[in-house]
Amino acid sequence: MSGNLLDAGTVIGCPHGGRVTAATPPAGGVRVAGAAVGTAAHSYVVTGCPHTVDRVPSPCATVRWTAGGTGITVDGAPVLLDTSAAQCFSAAFVPQGPPVVQAAQRKVTVR
Repeated sequence: MSGNLLDAGTVIGCPHGGRVTAATPPAGGVRVAGAAVGTAAHSYVVTGCPHTVDRVPSPCATVRWTAGGTGITVDGAPVLLDTSAAQCFSAAFVPQGPPVVQAAQRKVTVR
């Protein structure tokens, strides 16, 4: 598996244009270019999602990441890559599509 590391400076959006941010900001000791590396242990929230279903607001509210088996961990939690599986969910936990990673840091290749 390979991909770019997600960190506190990564720009992530929901599929409808909302902004994804860490609710529990990465604060571990591992940093890339000064920004803490994101892990599966962090919670992510979505703000500003304009998604509607039949004209009823149904905005994305959270993102759940599934860190693959890279074998790379920070404080025991798998690191997140831009290739890690993820899904945005509404407040009612309805899946609404994968997040869009617009910019990420350093490339990682695991063999």
